[in-house]
Amino acid sequence: MAATVAAKSAKAAKASRPVVAQNRRARHDYDILETWEAGIVLVGSEVKSVREGKVQLRDSFAKVEEGEVWLHGVHISPYGYSTSYGRADPDRTRKLLLHRREIAEVSRRTREGSLTLVPLTVYFKDGRVKVEVALARGRRAYDKRRGIAERDAQLEVKRELASGRVRSGGRRG
Repeated sequence: MAATVAAKSAKAAKASRPVVAQNRRARHDYDILETWEAGIVLVGSEVKSVREGKVQLRDSFAKVEEGEVWLHGVHISPYGYSTSYGRADPDRTRKLLLHRREIAEVSRRTREGSLTLVPLTVYFKDGRVKVEVALARGRRAYDKRRGIAERDAQLEVKRELASGRVRSGGRRG
């Protein structure tokens, strides 16, 4: 009983967090196997830019290098009101903060198979910027088509059920 309450509260907390940026393309191009929540090291006014939603995750990936996880290809636009003195490169690699055991597991699994680390979302949690990173396997073109066909079939079933309810529930004249 307590486990279900904890699971429900975890789902509610995940649903209520304010998402700043999403990598929707990643869910289309990859099969998501496992996800982790990671902190991200930002400098200067990058947090203010993230608060304004000026983050792009398209074509980004993470890589384990020398026992640390680095995020490549994320673009955080410079904050408009900051001076040019402390401004960081918008396309620089950023360090992700994970526990040592998590880094070891991610490193092992990416080395073993043809898996990659992909950032899915950027959000705030308790005032800190977090990145949801997923261990993913690339989809082939036919897998993508199959996924689209399954989604379309589910949508069609929902439509049929909805139209069936409306017809049978109506009043007769």
